Amino acid sequence: MNQNQEMQMSEAMPANVFLILSGGFQDAYTYFCRGKVFANGQTGNVILFGAGLADRQWDKALRYLAPVLAFTLGIYMAEMIREKLKDSQNHIHWRQVVLLVEIVAMFAVGFMPQSLNVPANIIISFVCAMQVEAFRKLEGSAYASTMCIGNLRSATALLFNYRHTHSKTALGKSLKYYGVILIFAAGAVLGVKLSEIYQEETIWVSCIFLFISFLIMFIHGQEKNEAGQQ
Repeated sequence: MNQNQEMQMSEAMPANVFLILSGGFQDAYTYFCRGKVFANGQTGNVILFGAGLADRQWDKALRYLAPVLAFTLGIYMAEMIREKLKDSQNHIHWRQVVLLVEIVAMFAVGFMPQSLNVPANIIISFVCAMQVEAFRKLEGSAYASTMCIGNLRSATALLFNYRHTHSKTALGKSLKYYGVILIFAAGAVLGVKLSEIYQEETIWVSCIFLFISFLIMFIHGQEKNEAGQQ
């Protein structure tokens, strides 16, 4: 088989476009609709947690610590799902199970009022971590669907490589990473605009994006649950 045939659909661009849109959307939703907390950008939450401790504002510190802890648990849970289902012969892949958990959890968040922002942010951070752990490659290259810093580093390093080697492969990968960042930004813009209109229920749009990715993974190839698969 050639590289394209061996590549799983979970690494293909069609499925990942909607994962990336959802990643940007979720961050915008939690920040602008759920008390200025980042679902994916845990570095910002750690800094704000530290600021809360420094000011002895314990409620503020807890508000930013909770999603960090939830993100950690989400990564652990994704690995548990992979370990239990990687040898399964079922038609559904373990990454699709992760997406189903994410969809159900965020659908429930849409019913939570503003008084429940803390648990809402905990849930979203938890499932975001599951997504970032389950979907780590795009067309064979490492990437993140829920944050930008790693993608920006890779894009710029590859652009530098192209400038000095004139490698079309390096240029193509660089443009792909920059494209991912633009898609993420588009999801964020959509999240901001729709949050102004639909408030808490806006997160259901992210559920739609994820469900589209879930369906795409059935198309153009079979996701295989192989032992030791990453």
